[in-house]
Amino acid sequence: MAARSKARKRAVDVLYAAELRGRSRPDQLADEVATGNPPVPEHTVRLVEGVTEHAGRIDELIDTHARGWSLERLPDVDRAILRMAVFELLWVDDVPDAVVIDEAVELAKALSTDDSPSFVNGVLGAILSAEVPTA
Repeated sequence: MAARSKARKRAVDVLYAAELRGRSRPDQLADEVATGNPPVPEHTVRLVEGVTEHAGRIDELIDTHARGWSLERLPDVDRAILRMAVFELLWVDDVPDAVVIDEAVELAKALSTDDSPSFVNGVLGAILSAEVPTA
């Protein structure tokens, strides 16, 4: 698994753990970094901090584009994957959009339900179409 793929998986783990434990994302991240077992990649920190900084807008976009699902009804892991991917799509310029979506779909395949990969793909595709201007 490539370094950025591992960092994304770790970011989803941190986001998921924070939500499951009712902790703030920065506190969960700080504990993970302090423990350092395994070490937390720099890209993981960037993703978790970005999701935290843009949480309101990210959740609004997911809620708007998750047809038939409210943000609260989504499985926790899908919510964590979507939050991480929406941040990376809209605020990280050094990763191609197709890579972000593909990585999120792969995480959904590995971590969630059989229906999650196509759902994640659809939500991210809708957000990308609505938010990113075409050239």
